[in-house]
Amino acid sequence: MNVAIRENDPDSETRAPDPRIEAAAAGDRAAAQALLLELLPRVRNLVRYLCRGDSEVDDMAQLALVEILRSLRTYRNEGSLHGWVDRITVRVTLRRLKQRRADEQRREASLPELRAVSSKPAQPDEHTLRRQTVRVLDVLPTEQREAIVLHHVVGLSVPELAAELSIPFETARSRLRLGMEKLREQLAKNPDAMS
Repeated sequence: MNVAIRENDPDSETRAPDPRIEAAAAGDRAAAQALLLELLPRVRNLVRYLCRGDSEVDDMAQLALVEILRSLRTYRNEGSLHGWVDRITVRVTLRRLKQRRADEQRREASLPELRAVSSKPAQPDEHTLRRQTVRVLDVLPTEQREAIVLHHVVGLSVPELAAELSIPFETARSRLRLGMEKLREQLAKNPDAMS
């Protein structure tokens, strides 16, 4: 899987507070809109990596953006803005996915899974690579998918992953190992999946 899915974070060093963040936190609608428009692609991509199918991605991304906007007053500029945004996005998305699974179990009905069919261009662009990555992730059980995305996309260590998912350390390691084995099997069966 030779896809660069972790982005370089320009916020990784300590820097002066971003006036847009301060203005948005103080209620400036124009600053909030500009900041959220800048963060939207990152939030949407992370949500899409975490959930199966496209049906709820925009709704979950919107919920994450609302939570980011509500929480701006708590951002202390001590770390990366993108890391802070990623953590909020992961928490909102996982909470919504857990709620959805509970709702589905109560209804005892599963919805059909929709997968996008794409044509393969000679030179895949970034969007196509993301779609191919998501298609490969779609084969994983939910628990393994979440572990792989949180570890390899968000960059959480195994102990952080275990804490985020409220599972034992060994369970987190096991989910990562089993998920990677399943991904390798899929790529061995269909080597064109990530070409």
